[in-house]
Amino acid sequence: MNVMVGGTFDPLHVGHKVLLRRSFEIAGKEGFVTIGLTSDDFASRKSHPVRPYEVRLDELIAWIESMNFPAAYQVECLADRFGSALNEDFEALVVSEETFPVAEEINSLRQEMGRGKVDIYKIRCIMADDGKIVSSTRIYRKEIDPDGHLIR
Repeated sequence: MNVMVGGTFDPLHVGHKVLLRRSFEIAGKEGFVTIGLTSDDFASRKSHPVRPYEVRLDELIAWIESMNFPAAYQVECLADRFGSALNEDFEALVVSEETFPVAEEINSLRQEMGRGKVDIYKIRCIMADDGKIVSSTRIYRKEIDPDGHLIR
C-alpha cells in the first residue's frame, strides 16, 4: 500500500515515532511511505524554534534506517499543509488526532478535483508521564523529554 504522512518532526519524539511506525506498518512489506517534512519557511510558523530542514532530515532518515522497516520510503519537502497529497496516487494518509482535520480537507479537495478519496488512519496522541500530550512545544519548554518523561 502507498501511504503518506507528514510533519515537522522537531525534535523527533515518541509521538512522531508511533506515527511513523504505524505508517510503515500500514504500508506493509511491499508498500511505500512518502514522508512530508516541512520546509524551513513553513515550519517557521511554529510557536517554538525549529532546527533547519537538513538537520531534521538527517535525524529522520537516521531513525528510519535504524528501524529496518521493510517498506520503501521517500522524504519530500512540504511547503504547505497538503504537499503532494492532492495530486499523487496513494491509498492511505496517516495523521495524529491534531492533524485529522487536515486529512479530511485533503479528501474533500481531492474529491472536488475528481480524484479518489484515501483512507485516513488517525493515531491517538501519546501521553507524557503527567498525562498531558507529548509535543515538540513541551519539549522545547523543557517540561518533558522526547520520550515524554518529566524534566525536573
